[in-house]
Amino acid sequence: MKDATTNATPLPSAEGSAIASANSPVESSDFEAAYGEPLSCALDLSTWTQGVDVMALLDEAEQMVSEALEREAEYMPRIREIIFRELRALPDAPPNAGVYQARRADLERIHTGLLFNGGVEACDGTNVVHDTMPLTITQIGVCLVSYNGEQGSWAHRLYRRDLRAKLADPVEEVLAVLSQREKRGSQGLEEDSLSELARRGIMAYAERAILREKSTASWRMGHGSPAPYELLTGLWSSQRERIKISLDLIRWYVEHKRFVFVPSAPRKRHWLMIGQALRPLEFAIVQTLKPEIERMIENGGYRDGSGVKQEMVRFCEEVASDIVIGLYRAWDAAPPYLFYAHKDCAEMAAHIALADSILQEHRGFPMLIDLADTVCSTTFSPDSFLSSVQMAYANAGEPFRYLGERETRARSGR
Repeated sequence: MKDATTNATPLPSAEGSAIASANSPVESSDFEAAYGEPLSCALDLSTWTQGVDVMALLDEAEQMVSEALEREAEYMPRIREIIFRELRALPDAPPNAGVYQARRADLERIHTGLLFNGGVEACDGTNVVHDTMPLTITQIGVCLVSYNGEQGSWAHRLYRRDLRAKLADPVEEVLAVLSQREKRGSQGLEEDSLSELARRGIMAYAERAILREKSTASWRMGHGSPAPYELLTGLWSSQRERIKISLDLIRWYVEHKRFVFVPSAPRKRHWLMIGQALRPLEFAIVQTLKPEIERMIENGGYRDGSGVKQEMVRFCEEVASDIVIGLYRAWDAAPPYLFYAHKDCAEMAAHIALADSILQEHRGFPMLIDLADTVCSTTFSPDSFLSSVQMAYANAGEPFRYLGERETRARSGR
């Protein structure tokens, strides 16, 4: 496991807030700069085509794709010559920052000595929601898998009603229910902040807690980040005791050291662009988690008097610098992916991610995580869950009245 390019100019400046406001106004100049045409042109129906002209679409798409890929290719040599050389000089770069080349012989040893004998276990979760006026049911399922056939699955269901306590005054009770439902999202979509934060936060916690408590493997592989946004904000950040649950969970991984987390769609496009300059079986160790947590503390809205901010600051100082963020690329035709690991085990973590990812070179993504996802999707099938809930409504004498329009629509039209 040898350093191929210790010549590792600075990365782009630190990214802004992890979650941008969806309601921020968009200036016409920003739209034109992004899309290459003024907004007025997109709103002018005379510029639209009638129907679907497949050949015209194909010709236009081929031209745009070719131009975009040609431009991207021009950046790759510059990134290798300039950015890679300066990785170790970046602020908050770990001592082992740089670009490395993995050898196939090392990856083969990881296959036989670690992956295929159950030395690595991966965890992934899934959730499905059935939302009606009287009741919203959320099912969260998490599965743990390894290549030696060991697996486990755990589920939890949340039942949300708008008003659980019966009020003495029936008028007040009706008004209270109406008030609660006014605040919620569209029926069938359940997109209000409480439901979204609860669902995502609980699933993120369960995935990491099950990987910690139920796995017996020496190495743990997770999907996403070891310190996801969902566990450090929202419902989790309202009380000191609650944020400590999340932070203690993440601390365990830092103490364990032997972990690797790989996200599917991180909010780090500038890093992924740098990853495109990696050659097959190369990986780069770029930065610690500390700047990311510092930005979260700055923009996360933690209340000073609650003690939450103090806990986050302590976590940032004591733990965040021990987690590093890197990039790897398994194959020439596959995209790069980020990975998170402990600073002392980052090279080995990258090799494990690469060894697992070359098992499906067309994706270049860890197959063990895909296996966990497949087991989860099969075990906690949305169709089975939704059918069971619909049957419960039918048995209660209301098979259709409270179902959303999408549920009663012909399947081909969904």
